[in-house]
Amino acid sequence: MSRRCQVTGKVPVTGNSYAIRGIAKKKKGVGLKVTGITRRRFLPNLVKKRLWFAEENRFITLRLTTGALRTIDRLGLAAVVRSMRAAGEKI
Repeated sequence: MSRRCQVTGKVPVTGNSYAIRGIAKKKKGVGLKVTGITRRRFLPNLVKKRLWFAEENRFITLRLTTGALRTIDRLGLAAVVRSMRAAGEKI
């Protein structure tokens, strides 16, 4: 299973991690220099959540980001499920 939020569609993104050495200019040094660049991944904050879906009288289990949980609180589970099904997501 991929690291993807079922509601927002957030996925891991890539970036750089910088190793910096030196003495800052304001401390009378020659300045900070980047001595190494390493690729890294920023992972979404995913949680597996079991929610009660009252319209179908059953529990549904979703893999969500914590931001998606706030979206469900704001819009309601029924509206979010409706939009997910319209987008072709199987629930």
